[in-house]
Amino acid sequence: MEIVQRSRVYDGFYKLSQLVVQDGEQQLKRERFEPGHAAAALVYDTARQVYLLTRQYRVGAEQEMLEIAAGMRDGDEPADATIRREIQEELGYEVDKLEEIVTMWPSPGGNSETIAVFYAEVSRKTGEGGGLEEENEQIEVVELSWNELLAQPIQDAKTLIAVQWARLRG
Repeated sequence: MEIVQRSRVYDGFYKLSQLVVQDGEQQLKRERFEPGHAAAALVYDTARQVYLLTRQYRVGAEQEMLEIAAGMRDGDEPADATIRREIQEELGYEVDKLEEIVTMWPSPGGNSETIAVFYAEVSRKTGEGGGLEEENEQIEVVELSWNELLAQPIQDAKTLIAVQWARLRG
């Protein structure tokens, strides 16, 4: 298969393109959602021995979601720089240690987004957290012990992956 034509059909907060894919003798039209690329992290406060997650309203789910800290990359910004910035904005912490778990395609059938998922250790709160007012973020910081984290009904895929990674790591 080969993409032989691309056209932007929507250019708002997110992007949507229509692609023409050559498959042998056949040409197929496919739409692709293009939200950008993201970074996320399961954050552990080593000083207080708690995991720091966020709770915020998500339009796609039409409800508040419990998630690991995350955000969109700005242009060519490296994923590690993105997640350091997001941890500061959302949780109010400087990162002491950062380890990449995986860079994944959450839904490659029609979505171009990748998410780099990290594990981060923090110990110094240097800001308020809660997100940025100019981005209309209203983020609640949720502190959980290991057992409390494992007891949460997590519905967010990147959070499930990060928590499962932590479980397997032991």
